[in-house]
Amino acid sequence: MTPELFKYALLGFYVMLVYWLSWVGMRRTRDIRGFTIGNKDMNPYLVGITLAASISSTATFVINPGFVYVHGLSAYLHYGVAAVLGILSAFLVLTRGFLRLGEAGGAMTIPGWVHARYGSTGLRLFFALINLLSVTFVVLILVGCSLLVTGLFPVSQKTALVLVLLFVFSYVLMGGTYAHAYTNTLQGIMMLLIAVFLFVDGWHYFDGAPLAALRSVGGNYAAVFNPDSDLYFSFFSVFASGFIITFALMLQPHILTKVLYLRSERDISKFIATTAVVGGLFTLMLVIGFYARLAGIEVEAQDTVLREYLLQEFARSTAGEYALTLIFVTLLAAGMSTLDGILVALSAMVVSDIVMPAKGASATGSKDAAARGLAWSRYVLVGVGVLGLVLAWNPPPLIGLFAQKGVYGLAAASTVPILFGVLYRGVLPVWLVGSAAGISLAVHLLLNLAGGVTNPAVSASYAIMISVGYTLAALLLLRLRPVS
Repeated sequence: MTPELFKYALLGFYVMLVYWLSWVGMRRTRDIRGFTIGNKDMNPYLVGITLAASISSTATFVINPGFVYVHGLSAYLHYGVAAVLGILSAFLVLTRGFLRLGEAGGAMTIPGWVHARYGSTGLRLFFALINLLSVTFVVLILVGCSLLVTGLFPVSQKTALVLVLLFVFSYVLMGGTYAHAYTNTLQGIMMLLIAVFLFVDGWHYFDGAPLAALRSVGGNYAAVFNPDSDLYFSFFSVFASGFIITFALMLQPHILTKVLYLRSERDISKFIATTAVVGGLFTLMLVIGFYARLAGIEVEAQDTVLREYLLQEFARSTAGEYALTLIFVTLLAAGMSTLDGILVALSAMVVSDIVMPAKGASATGSKDAAARGLAWSRYVLVGVGVLGLVLAWNPPPLIGLFAQKGVYGLAAASTVPILFGVLYRGVLPVWLVGSAAGISLAVHLLLNLAGGVTNPAVSASYAIMISVGYTLAALLLLRLRPVS
C-alpha cells in the first residue's frame, strides 16, 4: 500500500470507528439527561481518560508547543509544571463536594449546579450566558485541526475548517455524552501513544544535556523567567498565574461536569489517578516546541510550529510518510476529544438552563419534556457550529491568546461561586456570589484588553485574587455585623 493510499485508508477507518462508537452511544441516549451526563453507568477509568483527553486537546498538542518554541523554558514551566499542579489541586479539592452537591440537586451543568447550590434563577441564567465564552475555545480547536488537515491533504484551510466541523458535529449530534466518552477513550489512547513516541523520537536534539541545548539558543531562552518574553518573565507570570488559572479552568462546563458522570464517590480516587497519569504524559507534547527550535525550523506563524516540525521530520522518507499520517490523524483526534466535550456541554447548558426554564419545562420532569430537551439540544448544537465557523473563518494571528481571553474570563468568573460553594458550609448571599463573579470577569477583560496585561493568564489570575479577597472580606464583615 502506498503512503498516499494508506493516508486515506487510515483516515477512513478512524472516521468509521468514531461513527460506530457514536451509534453505540446514540442507542444509550434517550433524553436530555442521558445526552448531557449519561446514565451513571460509566467506568471511572473511562471517565478519567475522557477528562484527560478533554483537558489536553489542540491547545496542548498543537498550539502550546508554539509558545514553548518562541518563549523557551519559561513557557514550558508555565504549561507543563504550574498548570499540571493546578489541575491536580482542583480535582483533589473540589471533586467530592461538587459531586455530592450536584447529585443532591440533580444538576447536569455548571449553571444547574449553581442553581442547586444557591437557589437563584438569575444566577443560573448569568452563568449560562457567560459560559457561552467557551465558543472561543471551539474556534481555537477548529483552526488548529484545519491546520493539521492542510498538512495532511492538499486542501485549503477554509475547506479543512468545514470538513472538521461537519465531522465532529455529526457524531456528537448522534450520541451526546456517550459518543463523547467512547470516542474520547479511543482518541485518548491514540494521543498517549503519539505523545510518548514524539518525545522519544526527538530526544536526540538535546544531545544528552537538555539545559545546555536550550542555552545554545540563548541564555534567556533557557531561563526560568525569560526577560525577553512579554508573557513569561516573572514568578507570577510563569508559576503563580499558571497554577491559579489552570485551577480555575477545571471549572469549565466540559471539564468539571465529568465528575457528574461517576456512579458514586467511591469512584473518585480511580478517576483522579487516571486523569493525573494520562494528562501528565500528554504534556510531553510541549517538548516538541524545544525540538522545533533546536532543529532550526523557521515559521511565519507561531501556531504552525508543530505542523512544520512534523513535516520536516517525517516527510523525507516512505516510512516517515506512514508515521506522519498516523501522527496527524492522532493530532486531529486530540482536537476532536475536547471539541466534542465542549459542544455537548454548551448545547445541554443552553437547553437545560436557558430554553427549558424559559418555556416552563424541566429536564428532570416528564418523559416528553426530557425528549423535547434532547431535540432542542441538537438544534442548539447546530447553532453553535455555525457561530464557531463564522469566528474561525478569518482567525486572529495568535489563536491561542484569542481563546485564552474568553475561556480565562469564564474561569475567573466561575471561581468564587464554585470554590466557595463547595468549601464554605454556611449560607452564601446570592448578591455576594453574583457580584464576585461579575467583578472577576470585568477585571480580567479590563486588564487584558485595556490595561496592558498581555498574558491572559496573568490578568485572569489577578481578577481571581481580587474576587476571592472581595468575597472573604464581605463574609468577614457580614459575620462581624451586629444583629439588630
